[in-house]
Amino acid sequence: MAKVLVVANETLGGRTLLNFVKQRHARGDHPAFVVVAPMARPKAGLVVYDDAARGAAQVRVDDMVGRLRDEGIEAVGDVMDPDPFNAVMDAVGEYSPDEIVVSTHPETRSGWLRRDLIERVTDASGLPVEHVVVDLDAEREDVTQTLVVANQTVEGAPLFGLLKGKAAEKPHRFIVVVPQAGGGGEGAAGAQTRLQHVLEHMRSEGLTGTGAIGDPDPYTAIMNALQFYRVDEIVISTHPETRSGWLRNDLIERVRRATAKPVEHVVVDVEAARS
Repeated sequence: MAKVLVVANETLGGRTLLNFVKQRHARGDHPAFVVVAPMARPKAGLVVYDDAARGAAQVRVDDMVGRLRDEGIEAVGDVMDPDPFNAVMDAVGEYSPDEIVVSTHPETRSGWLRRDLIERVTDASGLPVEHVVVDLDAEREDVTQTLVVANQTVEGAPLFGLLKGKAAEKPHRFIVVVPQAGGGGEGAAGAQTRLQHVLEHMRSEGLTGTGAIGDPDPYTAIMNALQFYRVDEIVISTHPETRSGWLRNDLIERVRRATAKPVEHVVVDVEAARS
């Protein structure tokens, strides 16, 4: 059975790449696919926690692996070194593939092509290398990508009701980012637990969503997410004004000033819900 290494970053969600993998699978030799993404890095000079950077890449890998498995295609995924060449060669050493597929943006937008990634991988690996170009702007699906940002309120009924309403109107894909409370492991663990709970709830209700924990500062978490993911709109959930540090720091208006994306604010009163 052949083993095919698929390497991509932002283009992992592209329909062109998915169709290429499906066509490769249909050849009849029952290949297994290994989907690898280099760990994401922001395009601008924001401080990024490794958990957030790795989580952004993991979201793309998990989404692609899930879509392949839905098609009956055997696939696993991994996040590798931030440098794409090192990521490919590390994956070759770890998974011993028979062939490699590298997916990039078109030449005018691809940093990987400007660094001659295809030729370098071909020379260094000695394996057949296929290059798949994905133009995400040209193949934009009729699916709204909604960035959802919340921490303690992420499981609140008002927020979940809004997301269900959006999904009922037209197809949506939700990207949930939960900023961790502080930089320590305990804050990250709590954010991860809340994230897992809300993703399980979304799946049980038929909503399509992925997610990751983010930078402790919610503004930085949102700015990073806008670089890591394709986003059409933003939903921010907070406590009521009297209890919300995010609102005291003017988060909603700061985000609106920083991006042209529509921004919705949902208030979740966790204490009232408990009582």
